[in-house]
Amino acid sequence: MDVPSRRDHYTAPYTPPFHTVERLPRTAVNRVFAVVYSCAILALLYRHAQTLRGSTTWVSFLITLSLLVADLVLAFIWGASQAFRMYPIRRKQFPENLKVKVKKQDFPGLDVFICTADLHKEPPISVVNTALSLMAYDYPTEKISVYVSDDGGSALTLFAFMEAAKFASHWLPFCRENNIVDRSPEVYFATADHSWNHEAHKIKEIYENMKVRVENVVNRGKVSEIYITNDQEREAFEKWTAAFTPQDHPAVVQVLLDSRSDKDITGHCLPNLIYVSRQKSKTSPHHFKAGALNVLLRVSTIMTDAPIVLTQDCDMYSNDPQTPLRVLCYVCDPEIEPTLGFVQFPQRFPGINKDDTYGCEYKHLAEIHTMGFDGIRGPYYCGTGTFFRRRALLGDPSTVKAEILELRPDHIVNKPIKSPDVLALAHHVASCSYENQNKWGSKMGFRYGSLVEDFYTGYRLQCDGWRSIFCNPERAAFLGNVPINLLDVLNQCKRWAVGLLEISSSQYSPITFGTRSMNLLMGLGYSHYSFWPILSIPVTIYAFLPQLALLNGVSVFPKISEPWFLLYLFLFLGAHGQDFLEYVLEGSTFWKWWNAQRMWMIRNLSSFSLGTAEYFLKSIGLSTSGFIVTNKVIDDEQNKRYSRGIFEFGVPSPLFVPPTMAAIINLFSFIWGTILVLSGSNKEGLLLQMLLAGCIVAICFPIYEAIGLRSDNGKMPTKITIIATLLAGALYTATSIVFK
Repeated sequence: MDVPSRRDHYTAPYTPPFHTVERLPRTAVNRVFAVVYSCAILALLYRHAQTLRGSTTWVSFLITLSLLVADLVLAFIWGASQAFRMYPIRRKQFPENLKVKVKKQDFPGLDVFICTADLHKEPPISVVNTALSLMAYDYPTEKISVYVSDDGGSALTLFAFMEAAKFASHWLPFCRENNIVDRSPEVYFATADHSWNHEAHKIKEIYENMKVRVENVVNRGKVSEIYITNDQEREAFEKWTAAFTPQDHPAVVQVLLDSRSDKDITGHCLPNLIYVSRQKSKTSPHHFKAGALNVLLRVSTIMTDAPIVLTQDCDMYSNDPQTPLRVLCYVCDPEIEPTLGFVQFPQRFPGINKDDTYGCEYKHLAEIHTMGFDGIRGPYYCGTGTFFRRRALLGDPSTVKAEILELRPDHIVNKPIKSPDVLALAHHVASCSYENQNKWGSKMGFRYGSLVEDFYTGYRLQCDGWRSIFCNPERAAFLGNVPINLLDVLNQCKRWAVGLLEISSSQYSPITFGTRSMNLLMGLGYSHYSFWPILSIPVTIYAFLPQLALLNGVSVFPKISEPWFLLYLFLFLGAHGQDFLEYVLEGSTFWKWWNAQRMWMIRNLSSFSLGTAEYFLKSIGLSTSGFIVTNKVIDDEQNKRYSRGIFEFGVPSPLFVPPTMAAIINLFSFIWGTILVLSGSNKEGLLLQMLLAGCIVAICFPIYEAIGLRSDNGKMPTKITIIATLLAGALYTATSIVFK
């Protein structure tokens, strides 16, 4: 019998990978620390139980009970966060390897959804720049379709996109031929001097002329006849009759570019560009952004039905033209593709100042915890920078839910997008009544039932059996703006608080439904965020109770000489030390971390506490929640103060009252504690309370500065200072009576 030689064996050709996965080296340390810290928490709870049993007065009983409740909530939130630390991973993509297996003509189609709602808070020229940056992707243009949802129903926004369609015929070939990376025109022309390049100078002139026309129309509040260039445009604007209002109007679906017929100046086809303003009626619920996205999902299924859908905030422009190719690295992987629901890119903000004054980088939320989620079953949907498989939005992996044939994901579009039949059906699915008596918003599409529709939708998709991927390339895929004043930040967080509590208290609560539908770690991870707002309970207790007790000479923490003192010290330093190390290991700085701690406290005292109260009032029918559009217009004076790291208060708001009260009480408590310690009165028993008050005083420095050291328009309003002082005085008086 012949023995085959090595040469006779068949060796499969090497195929370069589309992507790789690396487990983070800190995983083992995280697990060990979790065990040790859990034991410390149990010891603390044991001490509370013993103290509670030994209480001899109602005052000591209530103080211990309050601290026990606070520590139970903190323990739950910390315990749930350990899900992110068990399997953190980092991914890398190799889009250059796609050409080995996938031809360009076989790339799946891409439908892009951009939502805008208020042209005064979201300037049309900014939305136009976002759209142009996405239309200019390094991707076959005939496979790209951009849908713009205008929930403000404004003819001015439609005009802006008519102008964008004309400019695109110049901009797209310019980007393609010059291999431009910054494909938002505003960003490209602002980041370098292109006067030496005749072509760039010419394109910039065309852009500036377009920008002037758009801003003139927005400032005047109407589209003048001089700006209308043909009968087709005139016919489109005739839909805005006297009866047409933002809250009550028929559906508008306007095709601005058709890839089958519209060409750029070099003869290449342009992407599809479609303006959509869904029907609005004062008698029909519109479900905010989730409702707008569902209309775009149905309209796009009728018109182009691309297998991949990108949802994008109107102020988040593309920063990497190869982003869709990174997505294909996962979509084209047969091991991942069957259950892949979406690929999530992190939000990055170039406008954040040096030390991230308002903690808007959300390092844990956007990156650290997301890598932990990715190691289990994938990250949550954060509302923007997300590439969905359309199939995932129309049913679970084994079932498709569609009431008409044209809305099935396997539906083949064989008619032009401008054909009367297609447009008629598109208008039909954009009507208010279309969702009556069907599963849109509950079992399919973007989910209703929470103000944080993005988080809720991703959660429900993963409960249905889909998984997600976190894609965090070195060059950010998308860049956008952040609020530059404190009130906008806190209002945004208050909306999150209400929406998250709507999820945690629903029949789909992650702690019950989530752990059953996915697994324990995913359920805990989602519980960490859905119960996030209840952190306002322990933060409020620790921001007021020990300090008020200190002012009355009552000790609530162990003495320095007691072993329990070391336990408190370990718990405090351990939690904050781990938090700081994670920040530093992911490339952040001490001052960014410090500002994140500051905003963590302010957010819990204001946004989360008032948001929790609003949710409970809403639950009993005494309040209603609305979707507040975050302001994207930048005020020059505010911008100057923000760039210097100065807090912006400016206008009176109830959200400023609780942190101002805490600042006042902690300052007086720290001063009084210092006097007691220096005089030798109960030095050991009150030291921990004094140190806690001192930490909060340091955190609240911007509040003291805004009250007494500033004279600019961003200082603390006198009205808020007076109200907070009176309430702090009343609280001190009430507790003095109780402690006596």
